[in-house]
Amino acid sequence: MALAQDALADETVEAASGGGMVTVKANGQGDIISISISKDVVDPGDVEMLEDLVLSAVKESIRLSRELAEKRLGGLTGGMNIPGMF
Repeated sequence: MALAQDALADETVEAASGGGMVTVKANGQGDIISISISKDVVDPGDVEMLEDLVLSAVKESIRLSRELAEKRLGGLTGGMNIPGMF
C-alpha cells in the first residue's frame, strides 16, 4: 500500500480552464506541481476572471488527482473508503 501511495507522487494529472488559457498540473497525491497562465488572459482590469480560471483549474486538477488515487489504490483497499487515504 505504501509503495502504491509513493508511486502516485510520480504520476501527474492536468486540468485546464478558459479553453487552455490556465493549466494546472497535480501529482497523484494531490499536490499542485505547476500552474501555467497564458499572457493573453492576463488583464489588469479583470483580475476576477483570472482568479476564477485559476481556481477552476486547481479544483479540477485536485479532483482528477483524487480520481487517479482511487483508481490506483482502490484495488488495494478492496473498495473501502478509508479516511485520509485520498
